Amino acid sequence: MKYNLITKITLCGLLLNGFYASAQKNNLQVDVAKTITKIQPTMYGVFFEDINFAADGGLYAEMIKNRSFEFETPMMGWKEPNSDRHKLNEQSGIANIIQYSQKGTNHNYCRVTVKDASGYELINEGFRGMGIKKDLHYNLSLKASKISGDISKIKIQFIDKNKKVLGETSIAPTSKDWTNYTAQLTATATEAKAQIRFTFEGTGVIDLDVISLFPEDTWKGRKNGMRADLVQLLYDLKPGFLRFPGGCIVEGKTLALRYQWKKSIGNVEDRETMINRWNTEFAHKLAPDYFQSFGLGFYEYFQLSEDIGASPLPILSCGMACQFNTGELVPMDQIDPYVQDALDLIEFANGDQTTAWGKVRADMGHPKPFNLKFIGVGNEQWGPDYIERFKVFQKAIKSKYPNITIVSGTGPFPDGDFFDYGMAALKKLNAEIVDEHYYKDPAWFRKNVTRYDNYDRKGPKIFAGEYAAQSVEIASPDNKNNWECAFSEAAFMTGMERNAEVVHLTSYAPLLAHVEGWQWTPDMIWFNNLQSYGTPNYYVQKLFSNNKGTDLIKITKDGKPVIGENDLFASAVKDVNSKEVILKIVNTAATAQNVSIDVKGTKLDTKGTAIILKGDGLNDENSFDAPTKISPKESEFKLKGSQVQYDFPAYSVTVLKIKMK
Repeated sequence: MKYNLITKITLCGLLLNGFYASAQKNNLQVDVAKTITKIQPTMYGVFFEDINFAADGGLYAEMIKNRSFEFETPMMGWKEPNSDRHKLNEQSGIANIIQYSQKGTNHNYCRVTVKDASGYELINEGFRGMGIKKDLHYNLSLKASKISGDISKIKIQFIDKNKKVLGETSIAPTSKDWTNYTAQLTATATEAKAQIRFTFEGTGVIDLDVISLFPEDTWKGRKNGMRADLVQLLYDLKPGFLRFPGGCIVEGKTLALRYQWKKSIGNVEDRETMINRWNTEFAHKLAPDYFQSFGLGFYEYFQLSEDIGASPLPILSCGMACQFNTGELVPMDQIDPYVQDALDLIEFANGDQTTAWGKVRADMGHPKPFNLKFIGVGNEQWGPDYIERFKVFQKAIKSKYPNITIVSGTGPFPDGDFFDYGMAALKKLNAEIVDEHYYKDPAWFRKNVTRYDNYDRKGPKIFAGEYAAQSVEIASPDNKNNWECAFSEAAFMTGMERNAEVVHLTSYAPLLAHVEGWQWTPDMIWFNNLQSYGTPNYYVQKLFSNNKGTDLIKITKDGKPVIGENDLFASAVKDVNSKEVILKIVNTAATAQNVSIDVKGTKLDTKGTAIILKGDGLNDENSFDAPTKISPKESEFKLKGSQVQYDFPAYSVTVLKIKMK
């Protein structure tokens, strides 16, 4: 008995010694008194690109695909199960596409000839189906013109794969003139793969166009609105900026297919449909039905920025098509219209109602300016051709709008000769903000946490505009949003935060992906027609953004930054508004680590809040079945004077928040 007691005492002593040895090994110091620099309000933002069906079929809540019959194949998305294009269809009918004109923006309409109303039906498949929810309302609108015959009613029904009716309504067309009609359907069941069917009473010929269907519960209940659950996920990030309309989509495969913001505003039905540049980019996920209706256009992007409290950051073409595709260049003596587009956009966003473009904005429903502060010239162009064009934009914008901050770029890679050339050239031009992109393996993010430690504090500020850890390799369809990728990004983000003197904006990319319509992985938020969830990467972004603080302060070990020694990474801020010290600690080790943190320079509360994000293994992921498997968990911890003693779990990202007295 005596032997056992001595053994237990000895073992306890060894364990305690090990505990304190670990704490001593990981003894960190925080200096709250001295502010290194202010954290920019734009430090953590979101980058939206219309890839992975992120706009039509995603954030933009329109449920009907090819609503104006303007796709390259004008009946794409529509089917007539009882009709045969090679027969007279006396027992049904047939739809034909009529071209208004090759001019203008809305070229086509659909002429339906009903020969036997009991046999004819026209069905739209939606975007990989239509997600409808029981008892919710859906608002339908269409334009119709009665040409001949006695068609007295158009019946509109939700149906499932077995053609069971899941809600219906009707419209009574009355005029030969083009007339707008509206109706509302109420879903009688929840169905992710619903379709919408049009049948007719009577026979004859009727023309249809701009057939549109929106859920009533869009974000803020807006017509032509956004999908509420997806906007909520963005809103919850508390982003400092919203970059739009994307990356390569800005450039287009050719200049003719570039994004032109002026074509994305005004009446929705007058916005010209265009093929999406991601439709056949990757053989692993072809999407020939991927088009842009531009229902989500620049006005809506500005409005969305305002809704989620983010500063708008539009990116415009600089006269260079995507250099991964044609790399087509506009000649320098023809670049003026591109530059004018940038100047006009600033007027559209900020001009009062006496200006031409300010009046356009006001007439669309937003008389107050959008308070645009940033504009991006080019996406990720590189080389001398880009610099030559950037100079022209820079001179024109600064001459007319000296307070607008211009974002430039160094290309798609974080190093190499094009990167070095671009950075050197932009520095000579006194560029204000330079956009850097990196898609690398998780280990790269952990190894490069010191990337910005030696950047020139007086040189251009940095926008980490696109980054994401790739679990396999860049552009691989097998990349996963796993936990190792997420905590490796978190480790890197502590390095960006430590260098907030230089790094002013950061955003993960891409943002959104439809689970059946994606082209690129990994992505921050995944959705289907009914549900959405944030990945572990999303929750890392949320942790940092929701706790960005106002002032950068030092957290060190033996006077040096915490940059991976003993697999620990750290950054620290204080928030002068909430009067909190906020510490971000990433433990990339396979075992828990006890850390002692001495906080000096302020008096602290006796307890704090810990927000912990962790997975059980490197390959853990969230999913539709387990959407919050890896998500923040809060707990309370106690302080001993100015000291925090804390056990950081294996593979974890932790935020410690302590009130200052």
